[in-house]
Amino acid sequence: MPPEQREREGIAMRLCNAKTRNETGFDHVLRSLRLLTPFGKKALKEYKPFAPGQEEELERELFLVEQARQMLLTQSSHTDALVEVCKEMKDNSFTIERSGKDVLSVVELFEIKSLLLQLEKIRESLGAMDMELPPEFLPEDATSLLDALDPTGERINTFYIYDAFSEILAEQRKSKRELEVAIRRQQKETKGRLEAQYGISMTPAFELMVSKADRGALERAMGIPELVLQDEDYMTASFKLRKTPEIYELRKRLEVLNDAIEGEELRIREELSLQVRDHKGILRQSCARVGRLDLNMAKAHYALSHQCVKPEISREHVVELTEGRHLMVEEILQGKGKAFCPITIRLQDGVACITGANMGGKTVSLKMTGLCALLAQYGFFVPCREARIGLSSYVHILVGDSQNVQRGLSSFGSEMEELKDILDQSKAKTLLLIDEIASGTNPLEGMALTKALVDYLSERPFISLVTTHFDNVATGKVKNLQARGLADADFDKLVREIRYANRRERIEIIGRYMDYRLYEVEKNQEIPKEALNIARMLGIQEEILERAKNIIEGKDEQ
Repeated sequence: MPPEQREREGIAMRLCNAKTRNETGFDHVLRSLRLLTPFGKKALKEYKPFAPGQEEELERELFLVEQARQMLLTQSSHTDALVEVCKEMKDNSFTIERSGKDVLSVVELFEIKSLLLQLEKIRESLGAMDMELPPEFLPEDATSLLDALDPTGERINTFYIYDAFSEILAEQRKSKRELEVAIRRQQKETKGRLEAQYGISMTPAFELMVSKADRGALERAMGIPELVLQDEDYMTASFKLRKTPEIYELRKRLEVLNDAIEGEELRIREELSLQVRDHKGILRQSCARVGRLDLNMAKAHYALSHQCVKPEISREHVVELTEGRHLMVEEILQGKGKAFCPITIRLQDGVACITGANMGGKTVSLKMTGLCALLAQYGFFVPCREARIGLSSYVHILVGDSQNVQRGLSSFGSEMEELKDILDQSKAKTLLLIDEIASGTNPLEGMALTKALVDYLSERPFISLVTTHFDNVATGKVKNLQARGLADADFDKLVREIRYANRRERIEIIGRYMDYRLYEVEKNQEIPKEALNIARMLGIQEEILERAKNIIEGKDEQ
């Protein structure tokens, strides 16, 4: 494995784990890609993220996505032809590798010829486009190998050991046809004579079928010296022509000739296999380029269909998203006829806390941030109007661990176990996304742990985004973000709408009025108490709400 590939492998292992890819929705995007070839699927499977210091390589990758996007937008007739060819491609990697050790069969040589014809069509489609294409998309020219496998130059998707491969083979096959004609001529002469002499009727295959119920016909057939019993069952006896000395000699010559033909065909297959072996590097490179083209076309198609844009790659460690969307949540909302409320967020090294009620979209904002960061770092366009993203050395999202719960730990215990692990692995240029930490323990300890964690992270060279329902944890240099929630809602109208709705309808109605956009809360600015507003609209007794308000404001009499 080349050093650069080993480095990329290591980056992938260090950047994030499977849970983070799944929780952010990154794996959902990968599963949604429309890949056409086995080489594209292989490229995706082996695809690795870019690490800090590899910004130029990442920018080149994003340029390739942009080029593929331009192809789809401006070269539709050629890309349609390209897609049809790609759909037919099969993975011949094993056959290509086998050519260096074994003689390929006729079927395997056909597979290589088919691949070469497909690569030629891809080159023709790309060459016909009215735009300059990057060399990473262009398969190598393997015309010399295709000519070797297609000596007649017909470029038809079939394969046979043609006479054109060898003058010796052509002469041998000619002699074989002459012998077969001579044998058949003698058989036809004998058949005609027997039919006239004995009044029988033989098949074109020189067989005589006799019913066992006709004893006379059976005895006559048994008495014809030129016939021999071939087969019989309880109803019928089958006779065939007995070999004459002349036919025997012709067949003996035919067997010798067949052996010679097989030897010549083997020699030709050996020679062609060596030519495939000599072109192995070109074939590997061409398949890899088709895979890269396929993957970038899939990324470009996804970007077009989901309104994603090319991110600006920063050398600073920042995540700045303008009107970002979470693709998986957006698809769910679109299925219900609803629109995703775009979110703008600007993060740099330090801690930002998103506070607010549970219906305020804090977790979605958290996951959207992780999704956009990972997409950019893997060379994808991102679902934003604009994006400026710096590369991270480690990305992790903490939203609970059901597996640890299943192992017997409490939700709080599993959360603390995972938190320790990610803090141990974090380093400079880390992106940490932590959702409602310590919500599984008592509120006093939960707030203390959250505040202590925020203080700890604020001293580290990380971008840390923390959601919490605890107030007073975003102090000092910590940025406090709040979803607008119901701040701009028409409460009178909202109350009228939910007055006669059932429980499920009430939740959906409130959700329609929620504004999930984030704004920064200034220091000493009162944070709106969305939970009390939501509880009031859902019918919680006013006495309870007043007491809760007094407790918040420190007016509790007890």
